Amino acid sequence: MARILFFLSILMVWGCQESSIPKENLRYLNGYWEIAEVQFPDGSKKEYGVNPTIDFIQLDNGTGFRKKMQPRFDGTYKTSHDVELLTVSEVEAIFILRYSSEFSDWEETLVQVDSTSFSVVNQEGVTYSYKRFEPIKIPK
Repeated sequence: MARILFFLSILMVWGCQESSIPKENLRYLNGYWEIAEVQFPDGSKKEYGVNPTIDFIQLDNGTGFRKKMQPRFDGTYKTSHDVELLTVSEVEAIFILRYSSEFSDWEETLVQVDSTSFSVVNQEGVTYSYKRFEPIKIPK
């Protein structure tokens, strides 16, 4: 019985906590991002070195979009006209990213975000970690 009470009290304290991500940090999602690592529910990981495509995210007051971009060596980007609409909402002190495209709708839970990185977990338990994209500079 004591174990059950202890477990329930831990759940109550955990459930009443504020989000560990300050709302003002959502602004860091804006910009160019490349995937750094994917961690699967079984604990296995896939690390990424150089990425041929990156994500561009633009948010304003909880709504915006995400696009896939291909950086070029001259500093420009190639993109299709495909766009994923994005909304961010806070549900029980957790930020949920909801995406919508002409093909699908899905959501991810924001785990961490700062000026140089962010990570999300999808509904299958797969964690995607991103790092801020830094263009390759080729000296002239």
